[in-house]
Amino acid sequence: MKRMTKLVAAAFTAAAIFVGTNVNAQTISGKGVRFGIGVEGLLPTGNLHDISNVGVGITPRLQFGVADNIGLTLTSGYLNYFGKELGNSGVKTKSYGMVPVKAGIKAFLGQNVYVSGEIGAAFETSGFGEVKDGPDFHTNTKLLASPGIGWANQSWDVGVRYENYSGQSNNFGAVGLRLAYGFGL
Repeated sequence: MKRMTKLVAAAFTAAAIFVGTNVNAQTISGKGVRFGIGVEGLLPTGNLHDISNVGVGITPRLQFGVADNIGLTLTSGYLNYFGKELGNSGVKTKSYGMVPVKAGIKAFLGQNVYVSGEIGAAFETSGFGEVKDGPDFHTNTKLLASPGIGWANQSWDVGVRYENYSGQSNNFGAVGLRLAYGFGL
């Protein structure tokens, strides 16, 4: 919980810095196509926290403006949750990787501030909870849903969201902070 508080505080600090330095920026919604590439910091929750303390990722996103304040999004990339040692046993879990493919909507509430929601699938590239040098488990596909909030201008997008993964009787999640650079196509 302490890490989640720090993550949220860091996100709001970053948003405040960008707002303070880009007061005259226009919203990036409106009609047109935008492309952004983001880096992610992830804090696992639920069962995922049992095998990992932190994750990172890279996520390209296409945004299609359909109205002055509404954009449709398509996001993919790669997320990696680093394995951790189980207690003092000397046994380390294998890193857990996945490729998310999500479609969503981004609605601007005012100048540069938005709420978003995405849904899609997460394709595991390594099985959940595998032990390093242990047996190879089959990888699965999880349903992925992620609500979020953020701030964006013509170049930068800072967003915080919750990723919920569910499937195969195993539900877990992560809090993510995404910092992206984007431009119009």
